[in-house]
Parts: sequence; structure tokens; C-alpha cells
Amino acid sequence: MTFAASVQDRFRGMPSGFATYWPGIAVTAAVAVAAQFLSDHYGAPAMLMALLLGIAFHFLSEEGRCVAGIDLCAKKVLRIGVALLGMRISVELLIGLGASTILLLVSALVATICFGLLAAKLLGRGWRMALITSGSVAICGASAAMAIAAVLPKNEFSERNLIFTVLSVTVLSTLAMIAYPIIAQTMGLDARATGIFFGGTIHDVAQVVGAGFSVSPEAGETATLVKLIRVTMLAPVVLVYSISLRNVPQPEGETGKRPPLLPGFVVAFLILAALNSFGLVPEMVAKAGMETSRWALLAGIVAVGMRTSLRRVLDVGGDAVALVVAETVFIAVFILVGIHYLGHA
Repeated sequence: MTFAASVQDRFRGMPSGFATYWPGIAVTAAVAVAAQFLSDHYGAPAMLMALLLGIAFHFLSEEGRCVAGIDLCAKKVLRIGVALLGMRISVELLIGLGASTILLLVSALVATICFGLLAAKLLGRGWRMALITSGSVAICGASAAMAIAAVLPKNEFSERNLIFTVLSVTVLSTLAMIAYPIIAQTMGLDARATGIFFGGTIHDVAQVVGAGFSVSPEAGETATLVKLIRVTMLAPVVLVYSISLRNVPQPEGETGKRPPLLPGFVVAFLILAALNSFGLVPEMVAKAGMETSRWALLAGIVAVGMRTSLRRVLDVGGDAVALVVAETVFIAVFILVGIHYLGHA
């Protein structure tokens, strides 16, 4: 008996629901492990590897036994990963950073989203593209893109926009990790100002940490702290989007029910953040939760990649690239100007 046949026999006795989902879950998990392996051994961002490998296996989501499991990972598992990010957040983080820096970060968030909406209109792009790209740039890259996409009203371009956004912010984060330390040194920023610059502008957490600690331990610690404060803003932004857009009519033929007033994964995020703030999450549990979150997000982006055709992503157009680059430059300039007026530079 072959290994595949043995596995099939073993799962035949399982509940029918699990038997429906397990092939897709298994292949998604295998690709996620491969993406992490490539990241660990070759230094490439894990999210980028997961996305590219997922796109390469797009044929698995078109038909066959893997479709249901891939869909489950692209929706449910992805949201679990976002919810568990709440374990990183606490009130102590907010207090330690200082009111002026928090005000700068909140102002940058609001300004970037407003800039994104304006720039999208000038470039002829839709408001959905503006919200998902500006939100991912302003908050926490790929994780924010996936969380925002979960509450935006769907249309025929929703998955394409999500894949494009994840791909573009991951690439831009990697470029920023290389370029921003040079900019900080050229401008003569001290360690704290450098940390605020990196944490307030680079999209993904891993690249923030890499850029910060490449300069100094103090810059790395400040950058990580600032980045986690930006992650804190994910729940309020998703909540505002969810409430504001829940009455937007769905496309013709869309039979999905209206989204809940408060998405379940946002509720879980807030509850975990509150528990962590009161010191009710043991350190061992928090570490396990963050590791689970990392793998859930990785599997989720693999599944999203599998569900999207590369040809459709390439059809997004140069104006969409210009939009996300402009948003990235805007938030970098905004934070640098803010640092100057706060007296850190």
C-alpha cells in the first residue's frame, strides 16, 4: 500500500467535514513549511515566499479535493492568525512610548489613509484598492491587508487586490530594510529617532526588527516597540471599516450575508490584548500564541496565493504600483517631518 493510500484510509473514519477539508489543509501546510524553510536558509521574507509558492500552486484551487481546505485556510485560519496578534499588545507598551510619539503614529495613520483615497481617485483606482493599500502601508503590511480584506465588501477584483497589496508591501518592506538605515545615517538621526522612523514606516514586523537591530540595540528595541503600537491600531481601523461599509451593496449575484457589526476576529484581538494588558496571559501561552499566529498567517497567505491567478495580479496596472509606492513615500516623509518637530532629530 502506498503512503498516500495509507493516509486516505486513516482519514476515512474521520467526520465527513474534516475529510472534506484535510487535503487542502495538508497541502497548504506543506507549502507554508517550504516557505519558512526558504526564509530560514536564504534570508527571503517568509510572507513573500509563501505568496509566490501559493501562486505557483494556483491550479489546486480551481477544482479537485483541495479546494475546500484551501478556502478554509484563506478565510478562517487567516483570521485566527490576525486575532492572535492581540497577544503582542498591552497598555504598558502605549505608556512606555510617550504621548507625543503615539500622536505622531495616529496622525500618520489617518493622513496615509486619506492620502491613499485622494491618490487613488487621481489615478483612477477604486476606493477598495485605496483602503487596502493605504491601510497595509499605515499599519502592519501583509497582516493588515488580510484583515482589511476580510471586512471590505467583495467584488470581482477583491482577491487580486489583496494579492497585489501583500506582494507589493512585502517587496517594499524588504527594500526599506536596506535603504532606510542609509537614510537615517545620512540625516544624522539618533538611536531613538531611528527606531521611531523604522517602526513608524516599514510595513512588516520582521523587516522592522532587521532594520532596527542592524543599526543598534536601542534603535532595534525602539523600532519594535513603535511597530507593535502600529499593530495595535489594526483593530480600531478594521472596526471602523466594518461599521462604515457594512451597508455597501454587494455586487449583483453576490449571495453572501451582510457582515457582522463587529467581526469575530477583531473581538478576539481586543480580548487578548486586554488580557495581556492585565497580565493574565502567561509568558509560555503568549509565546505559543504568537508562534501559532505566525504559522496561521503564513498558511493563510499561501491559501490566498493559491486562490489567485498570477495573470490577474499582473493585470492590476502600473497606476496601482504607483499608488502603493506613493503611500509608502508619503508615510516615510510624514514620520520624518514629525520626528524633526518632536525634537528627536
